[in-house]
Amino acid sequence: MDAHDLFKKLAVGVKFDVKRFRKDAERFQIVKPNKNEVEINNTVEKIKGEVLEPTESKAKRKYENEDVNEITLLNGLCVPKDGSVPVKKRKKIATADKMLKLEQEKINHLRNMNRISVTGSHVPKLILEFNELKTNYQVSENLLNNMKNSGYLYPTPIQMQAIPIMLEDRQILACAPTGSGKTAAFLLPIIHSLREPQKKGFRAVILNPTRELAKQTYRECLKLSDGCDFRIHIISKVNQALTKYGPSSSQKFGDVEWLIVDEADKLFEEGIRGFREQLEEITKSCVSTNLRRSMFSATNTPAVSKWCRRNMKGLITVTVGQRNAAADLVDQKLLFVGSERGKLVEFRNIIQKGISPPVLVFVQSKERAQELFNELIYDGINVDVIHADRTMTQRDNTVRCFREGKIWVLICTELMGRGIDFKGVNLVINYDFPPSAISYIHRIGRTGRAGHKGKAITFFTQQDTVNLRSIAAVLRASGCDVPDYMLAMKKHSKKERRKLERMAPTREKILTVPTYKRHKRKSCVEKKSELEKEM
Repeated sequence: MDAHDLFKKLAVGVKFDVKRFRKDAERFQIVKPNKNEVEINNTVEKIKGEVLEPTESKAKRKYENEDVNEITLLNGLCVPKDGSVPVKKRKKIATADKMLKLEQEKINHLRNMNRISVTGSHVPKLILEFNELKTNYQVSENLLNNMKNSGYLYPTPIQMQAIPIMLEDRQILACAPTGSGKTAAFLLPIIHSLREPQKKGFRAVILNPTRELAKQTYRECLKLSDGCDFRIHIISKVNQALTKYGPSSSQKFGDVEWLIVDEADKLFEEGIRGFREQLEEITKSCVSTNLRRSMFSATNTPAVSKWCRRNMKGLITVTVGQRNAAADLVDQKLLFVGSERGKLVEFRNIIQKGISPPVLVFVQSKERAQELFNELIYDGINVDVIHADRTMTQRDNTVRCFREGKIWVLICTELMGRGIDFKGVNLVINYDFPPSAISYIHRIGRTGRAGHKGKAITFFTQQDTVNLRSIAAVLRASGCDVPDYMLAMKKHSKKERRKLERMAPTREKILTVPTYKRHKRKSCVEKKSELEKEM
C-alpha cells in the first residue's frame, strides 16, 4: 500500500468543494480548466507585455544616450564631471501682484510714449480713446459726439490723463503746451458731473485772466454742452465773478462743485498785472464741502506748485512734455536789429518778402501798439490793433474780423498772449522783446497749435540782453539753432528779471512820419469811421 492509497482511505467521506477551490483543483488536474478564462488570462498577459515593453525600451534608450561626461555615483545618481549641478526650471505662476505690476508697467510705457509725467498717489490710468469714457465712467453718447464735432477724434496727451483724474473727483495741477486741448480737458468732466439742470446757484466757476479768453471758453462750453439744456450753472472771468458774486454775496458760490483756474500762473502773479488777491477772495467764497479745484496752464511757477501742495488734498500733478517749454511745431528765430528804428525796417522787409496771413505782432504796451498801427495803416496791409483802451465792441469786432481773415496783421499786447486760440496763425512777431521766458512761451504759443506748424520771429536790441539768455535757452530746448554766445552770456539776478517783468523798459517812440502827416492820417481815419457808422 503506497502513500496515495493510504491518503485515499483516510479521506473517505471527506467532500472537496471544487467550486470554491477551483484554481487549486485545476493545478492538481482534478478538473479541466475553463476555456474562456484561459483566453482572458492570455489577453491580460499580452497587454502587460505591450505596456512594459515601451517603458523598458525608453529606459534602454536613456541609458544608451547617457552623456559620457557624467559620473554615476551610489544609488544611480549622475553628476557632471565638471561639478556643476543642473538647475531645474520652475513653472512661473502669475500672481495678482505680478499682474498688477505688469499692468502698471504698461500704463507707464503709454505715459512715456506720450511724454506724460505724473506725481501723486493712486493716479487713475489714462485713456486712449473717448469710447473708454462711456465704458468706465458712463459718459453720455451725446457728450462724446460733441467732442468729435469739436474736432477731437482722439484724446490729446493732456486729455488722456486729466479727464480720468477729474472724472474720479480728484484735484489736479496740469501743465501742457499751448494748443494741446486743455480747455476741453476740464470742460468734459465738468459737463458730465453736472449732468442735468438743478435748482441751485452756480455749480462751476472757471476763472480766466482776460475777457477774450473767457469768451473763447464760453464758446467751447456751448459746443460741448449742446443738448444738455443747462441753466446758468457755469460762470467765467475773474473780474465778473468777483464784482457780482464776491465774498459779500458768498451764498451765490455756496453750491459751487468745480473751481477751475485757467492760466493759473498768470492769476497767481502779484501786482497790477496779476489777480492773486482777487483769486484768494473768490476761493474763500467757495465754501461747499464737495468743492474740487483744478489748475491748468501752459507754464508753471514755483508759487503755483507750492500753493497747490498746501491747499489741495490728494493733489495729482500732470505735466506733458518739458515743463515751461515752447511748442515743438514752432520754428523759432532770434533776430538782432540794432536799434528801435531797425525793428520797423526789418518788419517792413519781412512784409515785402511776403507773409502768409494771419500774423500776430506783440508789443510791450498799448501806446506802442497804437504807434505801430499808425505806421503800418497806410503800407497797404490789412492791419488792426487790440488793447485794453479799446471798447469791448471794438475788441470783439477786431477778434471776429481776424478770425474771419479780414484782418491780416493784428497788433496786440500781452492781452492776447494767453490762451487765445486763433485758427491757422502762421507767424508771430515779437516786435518788443518779451519780459520773461514764460511770456515768450505764451506769445509764440498762438501759432503751431493743434498739430499745425508755425513760425516765430523775435526782434532784440542791446537793451534786451537781460532776458536774452533765458529765452535763448527755451529755443535750444526746443531744438532750434542758437548761437553759443547767447547761452554763454552773464546770468542776471532774479531781482533784475523780476524788475523787468513788473516794469517794461523805456523805448524810443515808433514814429517815422512827420507830425503834419500824422494829423492828416488821423483825420482821414476819423472820416472813414464816420462813413462806416452811417452805412
